[in-house]
Amino acid sequence: MTTLAATTLTQASDWPGLANPDGTRWHYLDTGATAQKPQVVIDAVTRAIGVDYATVHRGVYTRSAEMTLGFEAARRKVAGLLGAHEGEIVFTRGATEAINLVAQTWGLANLKAGDRVLLSMLEHHSNIVPWQLLAQRTGIAIDVCPLTADGQIDLDAAERMLTGAHKLVALGHVSNVLGSVLDVPRAVALAHGVGAKILIDGCQAVPRLKVDVKALDVDFYVFSGHKLYGPTGIGALYAKAELLDAMPPWQGGGAMIDRVSFAGTTFAPAPQRFEAGTPAIVEAIGLGVAVDFVQGLGLDAIHAHETALVRTTREALREFNAVRLFGPDAAAGIVSFVIEGVHPHDLGTILDEEGVAIRAGHHCAQPLMEHLGVPATARASFGAYNDESDVAALVRGIARTLRIFG
Repeated sequence: MTTLAATTLTQASDWPGLANPDGTRWHYLDTGATAQKPQVVIDAVTRAIGVDYATVHRGVYTRSAEMTLGFEAARRKVAGLLGAHEGEIVFTRGATEAINLVAQTWGLANLKAGDRVLLSMLEHHSNIVPWQLLAQRTGIAIDVCPLTADGQIDLDAAERMLTGAHKLVALGHVSNVLGSVLDVPRAVALAHGVGAKILIDGCQAVPRLKVDVKALDVDFYVFSGHKLYGPTGIGALYAKAELLDAMPPWQGGGAMIDRVSFAGTTFAPAPQRFEAGTPAIVEAIGLGVAVDFVQGLGLDAIHAHETALVRTTREALREFNAVRLFGPDAAAGIVSFVIEGVHPHDLGTILDEEGVAIRAGHHCAQPLMEHLGVPATARASFGAYNDESDVAALVRGIARTLRIFG
């Protein structure tokens, strides 16, 4: 097994999670599920939950005030990452909660029976199920945009499908299975052309692509912090200020109120109106440091690094006749494949014995699996910490698997 060594973009010491107890390298290729955490994020979280810890927004004592400054600074960092204003950023538990928030606030207030929502075949369950739940409550209809032969959302088909009845288009920026990248400007133009709002799921995009929500003119944009090298339990919703201001509250409790009486309650302005209860203070501060870390590396550099690894991986896997690749060659950080006669779970088990971690399953995209004609795929997904030794280890493990099943 390859010893732990410096990668192109970062140092080995940045990533304690990649070192095995014996000092060898753990070949972690499951960043699409969740990213490893750099030491600076670990240190920030440890400090925030330790010597710096206090509640936010409520305390009149010094440490609470300092913690509040750190918490709101994290919001500004997220806003800066997305090219937004801090008042347009709502902290959530992740992209799943963010999409549900939009569905249950903006959706309930603005959609009714006869209205339509356009999704695509490659969406994560988190961008399918909330709209299905909303459909059950409101009677809206859901349409599904097909894919092109190489796994891109077919925007030509979307253009033909969209009508004035469509009030929302909700699409993934980067597929968590195929790595295909949406032409967001065109998708926005198509949605707005029929008077619809557009929500973009940016979970797989934000860790590797520059995103400017103002330039893109998206109405809603969501992502999860743990895929951006930050903690779990924190994510963000961007919404245009005028939309956010008009959206009713979702959850009730402390922090999201102006004044409470038994005669009635008035609510705080956005974004606080959507952040009921004590927030994820430590996680938000960790996310802010993760944003700093990623911007320090440079998103262009991260994307170029991962693109090279994807290209190397796809070229290597094409040498195996039994391997079937999915998605476009120009995939963003993700390679999905199957091996004839080998279930992805079996492959994942053998690779684990080789010190290689991949994802094996339907990746919370069962409609896409049905479209591909497979029950599951194996997925290798890359991060800033990966290098060609990880690709080599994956290839060795696949070769061993083929010998076992041959």
